[in-house]
Amino acid sequence: MTMKPRKHILITGLCVVFLGAWAPLDAQAQVIRCTDAATGKVTYTDGKCASGSSEREVEARKTPQEIQQEREVAAEALARKQQRLQAEATAAEAESRRNAPRDHAAPAKTIDYARSPECARSRRNLDVVLSRVTGGGYEQNLRVEAAQRQVDLDCLGPQGYAEVEKSRPRSNTTAPVVVVPPPYYPVRPTPVQPPPPTPAPKKFTQCNVFRCYDAQGNSYPR
Repeated sequence: MTMKPRKHILITGLCVVFLGAWAPLDAQAQVIRCTDAATGKVTYTDGKCASGSSEREVEARKTPQEIQQEREVAAEALARKQQRLQAEATAAEAESRRNAPRDHAAPAKTIDYARSPECARSRRNLDVVLSRVTGGGYEQNLRVEAAQRQVDLDCLGPQGYAEVEKSRPRSNTTAPVVVVPPPYYPVRPTPVQPPPPTPAPKKFTQCNVFRCYDAQGNSYPR
Protein backbone atom coordinates (compact mmCIF):
# COMPACT_ATOMS: atom_id res chain seq x y z
CA MET A 1 0.00 0.00 0.00
CA THR A 2 1.52 3.29 -1.09
CA MET A 3 0.98 6.74 0.37
CA LYS A 4 0.98 8.69 -2.89
CA PRO A 5 -2.82 8.49 -3.52
CA ARG A 6 -3.50 9.53 0.10
CA LYS A 7 -1.15 12.48 -0.17
CA HIS A 8 -2.74 13.48 -3.45
CA ILE A 9 -6.24 13.41 -1.91
CA LEU A 10 -5.00 15.33 1.12
CA ILE A 11 -3.44 18.10 -0.97
CA THR A 12 -6.44 18.30 -3.31
CA GLY A 13 -8.93 18.50 -0.45
CA LEU A 14 -6.97 21.20 1.35
CA CYS A 15 -6.67 23.27 -1.81
CA VAL A 16 -10.44 23.09 -2.53
CA VAL A 17 -11.43 24.07 0.99
CA PHE A 18 -8.74 26.78 1.14
CA LEU A 19 -9.97 28.41 -2.07
CA GLY A 20 -13.55 28.31 -0.89
CA ALA A 21 -12.72 29.77 2.49
CA TRP A 22 -10.41 32.60 1.44
CA ALA A 23 -12.15 33.83 -1.68
CA PRO A 24 -11.93 37.57 -2.30
CA LEU A 25 -14.61 39.94 -1.06
CA ASP A 26 -15.98 40.43 -4.57
CA ALA A 27 -16.96 36.75 -4.74
CA GLN A 28 -19.23 37.29 -1.72
CA ALA A 29 -20.63 40.58 -3.03
CA GLN A 30 -24.09 41.35 -4.44
CA VAL A 31 -25.17 39.28 -7.47
CA ILE A 32 -27.49 40.85 -10.09
CA ARG A 33 -29.20 38.92 -12.90
CA CYS A 34 -29.45 40.88 -16.16
CA THR A 35 -31.85 39.86 -18.97
CA ASP A 36 -31.50 41.50 -22.39
CA ALA A 37 -34.93 42.67 -23.53
CA ALA A 38 -34.14 42.13 -27.24
CA THR A 39 -32.39 38.76 -27.21
CA GLY A 40 -33.38 37.31 -23.83
CA LYS A 41 -29.73 36.61 -23.02
CA VAL A 42 -29.12 36.31 -19.27
CA THR A 43 -25.92 37.52 -17.63
CA TYR A 44 -24.82 38.00 -14.03
CA THR A 45 -22.90 40.89 -12.54
CA ASP A 46 -22.04 42.45 -9.20
CA GLY A 47 -22.64 45.95 -10.58
CA LYS A 48 -25.32 47.40 -12.82
CA CYS A 49 -26.92 45.82 -15.88
CA ALA A 50 -26.48 47.26 -19.35
CA SER A 51 -28.99 49.75 -20.69
CA GLY A 52 -32.19 48.09 -21.95
CA SER A 53 -31.79 45.01 -19.72
CA SER A 54 -34.04 44.06 -16.86
CA GLU A 55 -32.28 43.31 -13.61
CA ARG A 56 -33.11 41.20 -10.59
CA GLU A 57 -31.16 40.79 -7.39
CA VAL A 58 -30.17 37.15 -6.90
CA GLU A 59 -28.05 37.53 -3.76
CA ALA A 60 -28.02 40.59 -1.54
CA ARG A 61 -24.73 42.30 -0.79
CA LYS A 62 -23.23 40.97 2.44
CA THR A 63 -21.85 43.12 5.20
CA PRO A 64 -18.19 42.84 6.23
CA GLN A 65 -19.32 41.15 9.46
CA GLU A 66 -21.19 38.44 7.50
CA ILE A 67 -18.21 37.88 5.23
CA GLN A 68 -15.88 37.60 8.24
CA GLN A 69 -18.22 35.10 9.90
CA GLU A 70 -18.32 32.96 6.75
CA ARG A 71 -14.52 32.99 6.62
CA GLU A 72 -14.28 31.83 10.23
CA VAL A 73 -16.73 29.00 9.57
CA ALA A 74 -14.76 27.99 6.46
CA ALA A 75 -11.48 28.09 8.41
CA GLU A 76 -12.93 25.78 11.08
CA ALA A 77 -14.15 23.41 8.38
CA LEU A 78 -10.70 23.50 6.80
CA ALA A 79 -9.04 22.62 10.10
CA ARG A 80 -11.44 19.71 10.72
CA LYS A 81 -10.91 18.38 7.19
CA GLN A 82 -7.15 18.66 7.56
CA GLN A 83 -7.24 16.71 10.81
CA ARG A 84 -9.42 14.00 9.27
CA LEU A 85 -7.22 13.59 6.19
CA GLN A 86 -4.09 13.53 8.34
CA ALA A 87 -5.62 10.83 10.53
CA GLU A 88 -6.52 8.75 7.46
CA ALA A 89 -3.00 9.11 6.09
CA THR A 90 -1.48 8.07 9.43
CA ALA A 91 -3.77 5.04 9.64
CA ALA A 92 -2.94 4.01 6.10
CA GLU A 93 0.79 4.29 6.78
CA ALA A 94 0.46 2.18 9.93
CA GLU A 95 -1.51 -0.44 8.01
CA SER A 96 1.18 -0.54 5.33
CA ARG A 97 3.89 -1.06 7.97
CA ARG A 98 1.94 -3.92 9.56
CA ASN A 99 1.48 -5.66 6.22
CA ALA A 100 5.10 -5.23 5.09
CA PRO A 101 6.64 -8.04 7.23
CA ARG A 102 3.85 -10.41 6.26
CA ASP A 103 4.36 -9.71 2.56
CA HIS A 104 8.12 -10.26 2.82
CA ALA A 105 7.68 -13.46 4.84
CA ALA A 106 5.57 -15.12 2.15
CA PRO A 107 7.38 -18.29 0.96
CA ALA A 108 8.73 -18.22 -2.55
CA LYS A 109 7.02 -20.50 -5.03
CA THR A 110 9.12 -23.56 -5.84
CA ILE A 111 9.54 -24.64 -9.45
CA ASP A 112 9.33 -28.31 -10.41
CA TYR A 113 11.93 -28.37 -13.17
CA ALA A 114 11.54 -32.12 -13.74
CA ARG A 115 7.97 -31.63 -14.98
CA SER A 116 8.62 -28.54 -17.05
CA PRO A 117 8.13 -28.48 -20.84
CA GLU A 118 11.81 -27.62 -21.28
CA CYS A 119 12.82 -30.82 -19.45
CA ALA A 120 10.56 -32.96 -21.61
CA ARG A 121 11.89 -31.37 -24.78
CA SER A 122 15.53 -31.90 -23.72
CA ARG A 123 14.85 -35.57 -22.92
CA ARG A 124 13.35 -36.14 -26.36
CA ASN A 125 16.34 -34.47 -27.96
CA LEU A 126 18.72 -36.72 -26.00
CA ASP A 127 16.81 -39.81 -27.16
CA VAL A 128 17.12 -38.66 -30.77
CA VAL A 129 20.86 -38.06 -30.41
CA LEU A 130 21.43 -41.47 -28.79
CA SER A 131 19.44 -43.21 -31.52
CA ARG A 132 21.79 -41.80 -34.14
CA VAL A 133 25.00 -42.95 -32.46
CA THR A 134 26.70 -45.52 -34.68
CA GLY A 135 30.13 -45.63 -33.10
CA GLY A 136 32.46 -43.91 -30.71
CA GLY A 137 33.48 -41.04 -32.91
CA TYR A 138 34.64 -37.78 -31.44
CA GLU A 139 31.82 -35.69 -32.91
CA GLN A 140 29.14 -38.15 -31.77
CA ASN A 141 30.51 -38.13 -28.23
CA LEU A 142 30.36 -34.35 -28.21
CA ARG A 143 26.72 -34.35 -29.34
CA VAL A 144 25.73 -36.86 -26.66
CA GLU A 145 27.56 -34.93 -23.95
CA ALA A 146 25.96 -31.61 -24.98
CA ALA A 147 22.47 -33.16 -25.06
CA GLN A 148 23.00 -34.70 -21.60
CA ARG A 149 24.13 -31.39 -20.15
CA GLN A 150 21.02 -29.71 -21.56
CA VAL A 151 18.84 -32.34 -19.88
CA ASP A 152 20.61 -31.75 -16.55
CA LEU A 153 20.10 -28.01 -16.80
CA ASP A 154 16.41 -28.13 -17.80
CA CYS A 155 15.40 -30.95 -15.45
CA LEU A 156 17.45 -30.04 -12.35
CA GLY A 157 17.42 -26.26 -12.51
CA PRO A 158 20.39 -23.91 -12.25
CA GLN A 159 21.36 -24.93 -8.70
CA GLY A 160 21.05 -28.66 -9.32
CA TYR A 161 22.97 -28.34 -12.56
CA ALA A 162 25.80 -26.54 -10.75
CA GLU A 163 26.05 -29.37 -8.22
CA VAL A 164 26.14 -31.98 -10.97
CA GLU A 165 28.85 -30.06 -12.81
CA LYS A 166 31.02 -30.03 -9.67
CA SER A 167 30.84 -33.82 -9.35
CA ARG A 168 31.02 -34.58 -13.06
CA PRO A 169 34.37 -36.14 -14.04
CA ARG A 170 36.30 -34.40 -16.71
CA SER A 171 35.89 -35.97 -20.09
CA ASN A 172 38.94 -37.87 -21.37
CA THR A 173 37.84 -37.39 -24.92
CA THR A 174 40.28 -35.16 -26.65
CA ALA A 175 40.08 -33.71 -30.06
CA PRO A 176 42.10 -35.59 -32.66
CA VAL A 177 45.29 -33.88 -33.67
CA VAL A 178 45.11 -32.82 -37.25
CA VAL A 179 48.46 -32.07 -38.87
CA VAL A 180 48.19 -29.74 -41.77
CA PRO A 181 51.36 -29.92 -43.91
CA PRO A 182 52.65 -26.65 -45.26
CA PRO A 183 52.11 -26.00 -48.94
CA TYR A 184 54.82 -27.38 -51.20
CA TYR A 185 56.57 -24.98 -53.46
CA PRO A 186 59.13 -26.70 -55.78
CA VAL A 187 62.55 -25.09 -55.78
CA ARG A 188 63.67 -24.32 -59.25
CA PRO A 189 67.42 -23.80 -59.78
CA THR A 190 68.47 -20.47 -61.09
CA PRO A 191 69.93 -20.96 -64.57
CA VAL A 192 73.61 -20.09 -64.79
CA GLN A 193 74.29 -17.54 -67.42
CA PRO A 194 77.37 -18.39 -69.47
CA PRO A 195 80.10 -15.78 -69.43
CA PRO A 196 80.25 -13.54 -72.44
CA PRO A 197 82.56 -14.84 -75.13
CA THR A 198 86.05 -13.49 -75.14
CA PRO A 199 86.60 -11.46 -78.22
CA ALA A 200 89.22 -12.88 -80.53
CA PRO A 201 92.41 -10.92 -80.65
CA LYS A 202 92.58 -8.57 -83.53
CA LYS A 203 94.96 -9.38 -86.31
CA PHE A 204 96.68 -6.45 -87.82
CA THR A 205 97.99 -6.63 -91.31
CA GLN A 206 99.93 -3.39 -91.32
CA CYS A 207 101.21 -0.90 -88.76
CA ASN A 208 103.05 2.38 -88.99
CA VAL A 209 104.33 4.76 -86.39
CA PHE A 210 100.81 5.97 -85.42
CA ARG A 211 98.22 3.36 -86.47
CA CYS A 212 97.56 -0.29 -87.23
CA TYR A 213 95.23 -1.76 -89.82
CA ASP A 214 93.36 -5.10 -89.79
CA ALA A 215 92.23 -7.28 -92.67
CA GLN A 216 88.88 -5.44 -92.91
CA GLY A 217 90.60 -2.11 -93.30
CA ASN A 218 89.78 -0.80 -89.80
CA SER A 219 92.35 1.41 -88.20
CA TYR A 220 93.35 1.39 -84.53
CA PRO A 221 95.64 3.79 -82.70
CA ARG A 222 98.93 2.24 -81.90
